[in-house]
Amino acid sequence: MPSEIFEQSAVAAEYIRSHLTVTPKIAIILGSGLGPFAYHVEQSISLPFTDIPHFPKPSVVGHSGLLVIGKLHGTPIIVMQGRVHYYEGYTAGEVIFPIRVLKQLGIETLIVTNAAGGIREGLQRGQLVLLSNHINFTGTNPLIGKNEPKFGERFFDMTEPYSPRLRTLAQTASRKHGFSLSEGVYIAVSGPSFETAAEIHAFRILGADLVGMSTVHEVIVARHMNIEVLGISCVTNLAAGIQGKPLDHSEVLETGLHVQQRFVEFLTTFVGMAVKK
Repeated sequence: MPSEIFEQSAVAAEYIRSHLTVTPKIAIILGSGLGPFAYHVEQSISLPFTDIPHFPKPSVVGHSGLLVIGKLHGTPIIVMQGRVHYYEGYTAGEVIFPIRVLKQLGIETLIVTNAAGGIREGLQRGQLVLLSNHINFTGTNPLIGKNEPKFGERFFDMTEPYSPRLRTLAQTASRKHGFSLSEGVYIAVSGPSFETAAEIHAFRILGADLVGMSTVHEVIVARHMNIEVLGISCVTNLAAGIQGKPLDHSEVLETGLHVQQRFVEFLTTFVGMAVKK
């Protein structure tokens, strides 16, 4: 029930708050292969998801399941080192529970990252792409059921789920490090099987540039609660039928490690710019 979810998220938030030495307004969710970014958080504490009341526990390689709280070049921040996915057997409501908790903690800005397959011609492995919009092809919505008005309205606008303001700041941050960010539309599928070549062909016709198995449910609930969102995909492989060889999760993790330095430098600069004054 909605009231139960509100109460459970409040309990989880209170547990986390009891360990805080800073008050972050920005949170980052790290996708597959991007977890090592959390090692750059200074003066940090780490809380295992397993210790946080009602929190779901990741079961996928590359998702450590730690909440890392500290500072990034002086900016207080919360980092989710890993996430859970719909394909793990969790409900969509369970997948987005951590976002409810972040809201209870006072988070105003959410940066969601993911590993994605590149659909659009010209995308390269290791490329960082800003999400301009998304297509929810998972077959469900995390807000199905009774609405909790303490979180947000029953019906809300999703015209621009990814903040134009934050995307502009991200472009500025990338240029400071000598590269530019392209933008693209992300399509989310339920997984866990990779997509067929025919499905990728259909997704391209629908207007998708990237494909993955996460992110959109988290973004939907974040926008429901009026959290400003930036989305970043790391192209870890070319989608089925494009790269000419079978897809493999190890390739996803390997590519994520190769982009670490650029990802850390860019995101550190962006976080400093994104803090609301």
